[in-house]
Amino acid sequence: MRDKYDKLNALVLGAGLSGEWAARLLLSRGCTVTVMDEGESNLRITNCKLEVKNNWKGALPDDAFDVCVASPAFALNHPWIVACAERNIPVISELELGAYYWRGKILAITGSKGKSSLVKFCADTLNSNGEQASPAGNYGIPLCQLVLENSHLKWAVTEVSSFQMEHSPTFHPTIAILLNLQPDHLDRHGTMEEYRAMKFRMFANMGEGDYALLPHGFDAEGVMPVAVPCHRFGADVASDWRYAEHTVAGPSGLRVACDGAWFDNDVLGPAAAAGVAALLRAGVSVHTLEDGLKNFRPLAHRMQTIGVDARGVTWVDDSKATSLTALAAALRMARKPVRLIAGGVLKENDLIFLKEVLVKTTKKVYLIGQCAGQMADAWAPVVSCEICGTIERAVSMAAQEAQPSESVLLSPGTASFDQFSGYRERGERFTQLVRRVAGL
Repeated sequence: MRDKYDKLNALVLGAGLSGEWAARLLLSRGCTVTVMDEGESNLRITNCKLEVKNNWKGALPDDAFDVCVASPAFALNHPWIVACAERNIPVISELELGAYYWRGKILAITGSKGKSSLVKFCADTLNSNGEQASPAGNYGIPLCQLVLENSHLKWAVTEVSSFQMEHSPTFHPTIAILLNLQPDHLDRHGTMEEYRAMKFRMFANMGEGDYALLPHGFDAEGVMPVAVPCHRFGADVASDWRYAEHTVAGPSGLRVACDGAWFDNDVLGPAAAAGVAALLRAGVSVHTLEDGLKNFRPLAHRMQTIGVDARGVTWVDDSKATSLTALAAALRMARKPVRLIAGGVLKENDLIFLKEVLVKTTKKVYLIGQCAGQMADAWAPVVSCEICGTIERAVSMAAQEAQPSESVLLSPGTASFDQFSGYRERGERFTQLVRRVAGL
């Protein structure tokens, strides 16, 4: 029997990684594919059924498309998406397309912060347990790519974004985690209510036999299917899965040790609780879980310790902290006292709430980028602030002033596009500078 998306005339919007693998999967299913991109593409596909329209500035072609697969970069009000709606062309995400053809199980993780690290932990630990898993989704490996290259795997541990859920009407995970919910992407979604609704769409198609995990105290009335078992996780004593005192405790007295693990702190402990609950549901043993927690190494630029120099100063790269909430979490996690490097392009306006955590954790702040003056004005009454302008000057000054047992933490709390191509370049520059000035 022919599958839903086989042998169609398909339109793919966006020629990035997700667009490329959506096109590859559609071509493998006998489709004729048109790929459109507003910029230049680097598609490495040669196929007689493929047409690529680079630097396309005009309207949607008049072709009779049966389906459109849209990159997450295309908002609902983009003219091409609006044109599809006007012509009754169904719009789906690459995630939706990949999930339709995926024959394994999906452990899906969404949230505002910390998704990628939890995806990596869950995928690594499933593999250690012999379960054959791969990270997927927004983590960096499109689900369509897994379908084509690793269809034998049992689990796709999938990072899911709110952008992807705009066009994923039938996406159905076996296990799903909402890690947290903080103000983010409101320029796209408009309100927290709409952002929250997009996150909860991930659970909409789950049913009996599936399993959902939400933060303790999270109201899911009216949005979680009634047949779905739903546990709460967190640090509260009433949580079904609770992080406390270097341990994750679950129902019936079950305990999983995490002492000394990267997750063993008040900020990341609740994520460990969610991961432990999900992995036990997936069949992972307690022994494998404890080993997985102990041996976990974070992804680059996420509270990643570069090293401890000869004077006993610890250098930490948290360039991925592009929000003020993430910066506050980093300060709570870091070894005290902290010398903080922050600044860039602010995405939020409330700098005042950070004063409390700065007072408790931070010796001095070295400010860089576009918002350096704004941060200095807000924080100078409670902590010493130095406007450095560039990351080079900030690292140099911090290296001169840091004392034994202190930490120098890059956790900008901002976007990076005033001085860098992204958080990765910012973190890599920081690491290079640290290795030079600290002899690491």
